[in-house]
This record gives sequence, structure tokens and C-alpha cells, in this order.
Amino acid sequence: MLQVARLSPKLLADAAPLVDRFVRGQMNADGGFNDRAGASDLYYTVFGLECLMALRADLPAAKVLPYLQMFGEGVKLDLVHLACLARCWADVKSLPTDAVAIAERIERHRSADGGYNAAIGARHGTVYGTFMALGAYQDLKLAMPEQERILECVTANQTEDGAYANHPDMAAGLTSATAAAATMLRQLQEPVDQRIGQWLLERVHRDGGFLAAPAAPIPDLLSTATALHALAGLHVDFEHLKESCLDFIDTLWTPRGSFFGHWGEDILDCEYTYYGLLALGHLSL
Repeated sequence: MLQVARLSPKLLADAAPLVDRFVRGQMNADGGFNDRAGASDLYYTVFGLECLMALRADLPAAKVLPYLQMFGEGVKLDLVHLACLARCWADVKSLPTDAVAIAERIERHRSADGGYNAAIGARHGTVYGTFMALGAYQDLKLAMPEQERILECVTANQTEDGAYANHPDMAAGLTSATAAAATMLRQLQEPVDQRIGQWLLERVHRDGGFLAAPAAPIPDLLSTATALHALAGLHVDFEHLKESCLDFIDTLWTPRGSFFGHWGEDILDCEYTYYGLLALGHLSL
């Protein structure tokens, strides 16, 4: 993802410094980046760092390192924040001294079907949880134990129309879950259902952008960025969508140097700034 997001300055042009200024303005004195309430959070720190990396800007690594060191082996962290801790360490080009311990804590979230779930001891894993766990092992440079078992979880979350949901009981797929599943399958060199590309294309809103689910009323930036990323990985042509997607993203842009998540949004953060950069990166090709 980051490799493609680094292409976003082609379309940002003179606006790239605005994004840099916005992202740096989201950093707190303790070295973490703001969540939506203004408090430092590992999840948003990932996006803050990766926004700067996408812009090929210097990272404030010296300020971030003490913040990361505060979490040690992640004793009080949930699955998502454990994965974010691993990613932050990777972003600052370092490995935590507690890498194995962090991985052991992630492994506590392994579900009975071989995937990963935010809840410990769950019967079924979620696509999102499994995606985060796989990325964390890669960032920690550790081999995931019995990695082949996650395929059972991913397969169980596939819906009848070829898409993927976050739980086996869900009838309809989700754009972000489908994109994550397709990405994992490609990384594992497993066959990807060819229906996925068409399913994602059918999520395009008439005014541009992608819907989060078939019944979603409006498009959003997360779904747009992840759908474009998945389509590119599947080598599905979306040239005919570029103009409408760019128009959609333009409606979310603010001269403060960031993007709103959707038309009803009024809060800016590093997460959606990154998704804006990712989407622009794909649309610049």
C-alpha cells in the first residue's frame, strides 16, 4: 500500500506541503499522533507515520521512539493496537526488544478456525483481525505459526456472491473485508475468486467513490482506497472510473491539508488522510 501511496504527490502537486503540515500538526508532545478526541493513539500514529512516508518526508523518529517504548510488550493492548505497535516499530526502521512477546500476545487472539479475532477464545476469526495479525507478523519479521490455517477462516467468511464479510453469519459482503481477503490470498499465493473484481466494481456510486456494502447510502474514502488497491492487485481495469473517483475525492479535500472520510463527516484525522493518499496513488497510475 505504501509504495502506491508514495505516488500521490503526482496529483497533490503544490498541495503536498499542506498535507505534511496537517499531519505534523496531529502529533502530540509525547510522540504519538491524535485520535479523534485529540489523545495519542497507536492506531492513528501508524497513519501519521505512513502519511509522512507517502510524502517522502522526514519522519520524527526520535520523538516517536519514546512513545513506542512506553508500550513494552503490549500487555494492555488489544489485537488491533498490538498490530499497530508492530507497524510503528517497522515504520521507524527498528525492531522492538519485545518482538517475540508481542507476537505471543497476538497469538492469544487466535480463533478456533485458525484466524484471529479481537475477542480472545473466539470460535471464528474475522477477516480484519486476521489481516492485522498477518501484517503484524510480517512487521515483526517473525513467521506466523501454522500460517496455512488462516485460509480456513478466510474461506468461512466468504459470502454467496463471492465477496467477504467479517463473520460467517453475515449475508452480504463488505468492501473493506473483501479487499483485505483478496490481498491476503494474493500474499499467500492462493487462488482468488474471480467474482471479487466484478463485485467491487458494482460497489461504485453514481457520483464516484465506492460503497462500504451493497446497501450503503453514500461512498466513503476507506472503501474507495481499499477497493482501488484490491482491483489493482487483481489486475482489474478501472481506468473508466478514474475521473469520477477523482471528482469524489476532490469533494472530500479540505485546504487544511486533509480529507474527510465521507460527505457527512466533519472531523479530520491521519487515518483518512492516508486513505486519500492511497486512493490518489492508484488514480495517478
